[in-house]
Amino acid sequence: MKNIVILISGSGSNMAAIVKAAKQQDWERRYGARVAAVVSNKADAQGLVFAQDHGIATEVLNHKQFDSREAFDAQLAQVVDRYTPTLVVLAGFMRILTPGFVQHFEGRMVNIHPSLLPAFTGLHTHQRAIDAGCKFAGCTVHGVTAELDVGPILDQAAVPVLPGDTADTLAARVLTQEHVIYPRAVAAFLQKH
Repeated sequence: MKNIVILISGSGSNMAAIVKAAKQQDWERRYGARVAAVVSNKADAQGLVFAQDHGIATEVLNHKQFDSREAFDAQLAQVVDRYTPTLVVLAGFMRILTPGFVQHFEGRMVNIHPSLLPAFTGLHTHQRAIDAGCKFAGCTVHGVTAELDVGPILDQAAVPVLPGDTADTLAARVLTQEHVIYPRAVAAFLQKH
């Protein structure tokens, strides 16, 4: 069985989209894959409830209980490794991962970013796209590397930037596309591996 471990920090809407797609498209039969666990760095992450309601194992590892990012990431790697993941999916996991963690899961970790990479790495992507006068914004699924938001692009979707858009209205439009391309990119990865 190919195990998918999803890391979240909040509502987990992308995680939920992946879980729903896995069920609707019967990834277990098609790819021999399942979402084995959802891990959060926040105990109050709403996505944990969704995962539990869908019979998925959940774990919490509070990053504030560690003296360093390296110590947290070392323990996080141990937690994730318990599920022998074929793929580690970052779905709103709001922690910058250390090079050691990234190297440990090299070639089998993906992230989604709310811009059309390589444009607007980092935070505040929607406001930055509006401020730059972009006609289109979007989202990108990419392989994770030690350098933030620059890994190989696996899938993208674009949406128009409309007159009068705010960062919030643009973010909502982009999020609908994230829920389409993230499950699609995960399924494509599973098909190849």
